[in-house]
Amino acid sequence: MADIKAKSNTPATSSNLFGKENYMWILIGLAVMVLGIILMAGGKSKDPNVFLDSDVYSTTRITVAPILILLGLGIEVFAIFRKPKA
Repeated sequence: MADIKAKSNTPATSSNLFGKENYMWILIGLAVMVLGIILMAGGKSKDPNVFLDSDVYSTTRITVAPILILLGLGIEVFAIFRKPKA
C-alpha cells in the first residue's frame, strides 16, 4: 500500500516535447514555406524558345516568395522555442 501512495503523490510528466499549440504553429510555418516555394516556382512558358524576363524576374518570384519562406522559418523557430502551456 505504501507504494501506491508514493506513486499517486508524484506529478504526472508528459512524454510529449511540444504541446498542441506548438504543433499548430509548426503546421502554419510549413504552410507559409510551401506557399513561398509554390510562388517561387511559378508557371511554365508557353513557348520554350522565347525567354520572357518579366515572368522570371517578377516581383512575386524575386521578393514575395523569399519573404514568405523566411517568415515561415521564423514561425518554425517561434514554434520550437515556445513553451507549451501546462
